[in-house]
Amino acid sequence: MTITETSRATDDRASGRAPHGADQSWTPRLWGVLAVLCAVLFLDGLDVSMVGVALPSIGTELGLSTTSLQWIVNGYVLGYGGLLLLGGRTADLLGRRRVFLTALAVFAAASLVGGLVNDGTLLIVTRFVKGLAAAFTAPTALSILTTTFHGRARNRALSVFSVFGASGYSSGLILGGLLTSAGWRWTFLTPVPLAVLALVAGLALIPRDKPAAGGGHDLVGAVTLTTGMLLAVYTVVSAPDRGWGDPLTILSVVVAVALLVGFVVTEMRVRHPLVRLGILRSGTIVRANLSIIALFGSYLSFQFMMTLYLQDVLHWSPLRMAMALLPAGIIVAVVSPFMGRLIDRFGTPRLIISSMVSLGLGYVWFLATAGNTPHYALTVLPTMILLGGGFGFGFSSIMAQATDGIDDSEQGLASGLVQTSGQVGAALVLALVTALVATDSPAGGGGFAPFHPGVNLVTAVGVVGLLLNVVPLLLRRRGAAQPA
Repeated sequence: MTITETSRATDDRASGRAPHGADQSWTPRLWGVLAVLCAVLFLDGLDVSMVGVALPSIGTELGLSTTSLQWIVNGYVLGYGGLLLLGGRTADLLGRRRVFLTALAVFAAASLVGGLVNDGTLLIVTRFVKGLAAAFTAPTALSILTTTFHGRARNRALSVFSVFGASGYSSGLILGGLLTSAGWRWTFLTPVPLAVLALVAGLALIPRDKPAAGGGHDLVGAVTLTTGMLLAVYTVVSAPDRGWGDPLTILSVVVAVALLVGFVVTEMRVRHPLVRLGILRSGTIVRANLSIIALFGSYLSFQFMMTLYLQDVLHWSPLRMAMALLPAGIIVAVVSPFMGRLIDRFGTPRLIISSMVSLGLGYVWFLATAGNTPHYALTVLPTMILLGGGFGFGFSSIMAQATDGIDDSEQGLASGLVQTSGQVGAALVLALVTALVATDSPAGGGGFAPFHPGVNLVTAVGVVGLLLNVVPLLLRRRGAAQPA
């Protein structure tokens, strides 16, 4: 046994992991680590959906306009999407445990302050800070998971991890409707004790890890990437209201592109790059990042349109709307526990293709049966079941493919990259959908017709995601058949 192997085995025993290449036993400590990581992912989903339900009550009490209310959501998106990749790399350089616990403490403090403030600007600031904290907890949690669990245990842990992500968002819809009736501040305060409990458990259970022995902090790359991503997300969020042809929007696009190009040039020349561009030479990793854009972008945009339609056109209560969309979350929760075994048996490419097929069928079914007044039992319910199946099969498979074969030292980078792709991609698709949907549709009483262009775009995104995965598989099969 070499010195490196001896050191690795010693680290594995100290952290409760099985040696690389061996079957990993599920000790109580491993279950505890997984519980902490799942709790934090659950909190992220819970927070986003609860606050979305509470927006009208927040606007009434604090006297905020519709534009200001949008920034309560967009502030979180700017902090989360813009700093997500930086969060993953920071975990690799400074240590996953340290970064994860520090960001979780910031998340809890920002939640507490947000539930106590009486000023709209301060509330938006707390949302940005929470998004920033989530940008560090999300990729770091996945990085801790993929470095703590190995082999089949990793796939099983990923499937459990996915259940809590879906459950958090679904639970937030329902809990947000209930808590808002008692006061919108409870939607901010409820996550605080849960975050504190997860922080205490994390201090006791998450194994210590050492920061990267080599490498440096690529400050120029960090500034250009973070600023470029922040400006890109800001442009996507604000353009539907300001207009894509507005001079400020055009200037923002030009500056964002220039910053991102500058980042790529920097990464090609700097000694210790923030992102090793060579990681994108892997076709499977590139397809995983494109697939998460298709999955998140189409699913979240469709849910956004259904939320507008059910609440603003049909005047459903937030709780009734949440119950209507809940079947998709239930399907994800049912499918996800089995994803580890399915990945072991069928591999990620086939499961991702199955996911995209289910998504595509859901959107096509909706377009074929919706008309101007979609019937819930005939149109909405079957669509949500198909979309739930697509998300359930796709999320765990894409995450596994995006981090498979990556060295432990770059797991934070890989996990941050795929999650950044999902968030920024979803923002881009949602912005395009918002631009296509008629701005006066809720008040116009025109049924679902104004939303049809948005559903057409969502369907196209789902089909592109399917082709991105089917075509390479067919080409590989054709190449393997030719020599025979």
